[in-house]
Amino acid sequence: MIPSRVEETLPELAPFVHAVQARRPDDGTWCEAWTVRDVLVHQTGNAEELARVLQAFLDGAPVETRGFDREEPYRRLSDTELWAAFLSRCEKLTEVAAAAAQDLSPDTEMMWTGRLVKVPFFAEHMREELILHGWDLTGDNRTAMQSLTEPWMTEHSVVQVGRPLLEKGRVGLGLGPEGRIEGRQRTPGMDDVVVTADAEGGGIRLAAPEGPATIESDAAVRVLLLWGRRPADPSRWHSSAGPEALLRMRTLLGGY
Repeated sequence: MIPSRVEETLPELAPFVHAVQARRPDDGTWCEAWTVRDVLVHQTGNAEELARVLQAFLDGAPVETRGFDREEPYRRLSDTELWAAFLSRCEKLTEVAAAAAQDLSPDTEMMWTGRLVKVPFFAEHMREELILHGWDLTGDNRTAMQSLTEPWMTEHSVVQVGRPLLEKGRVGLGLGPEGRIEGRQRTPGMDDVVVTADAEGGGIRLAAPEGPATIESDAAVRVLLLWGRRPADPSRWHSSAGPEALLRMRTLLGGY
């Protein structure tokens, strides 16, 4: 049973819980290197770290975001212990987010993984993680695709996460000193997502549609592509950019 205050803050938690409970811990997922248990470990670490960083700021003693080695203690737990830890960490995050909303202006800035974010980011980022990794479990079911379609999912991915989504792919492209690529992801009726990369770094922004798109898709598929995922039905995205430009774009959008 998920407490009502947790469901109000993390409305995507219940669908994620149902998706996990419908599968074996060792079942595979759409995240190619992870089983269901691996996804749950990752989500437990996410909830813990989001709460830890936000609580430290509230306490007047800010801390740096830890890397993914924060997940290691959870890998040593039994399945039952891991499940209890996940729910507990989500509840703690809800409590800390509520305290921050009460005590701080929503425009208050603090550091998260080397960039400035605002107070609402912490609960919102956990919601995005629940949606994205929920899709990793279920694939293109109706609940997952509806959640991915929400405009805030695109905005959060571009504005709040941004360049880290491109870094692995950018390095993989091996761009030389003169190498540079730019691509546009387009969803009808919405701003384009413009991505750029050169030897110095990557960039990502929302911009008014202009010129030809590299990839056109619905909003849900666009978010999946941003995070290095692939929809089960490839006919949901379209491109006239040609194989070379398309391959560069798909490589850049490699996710973490």
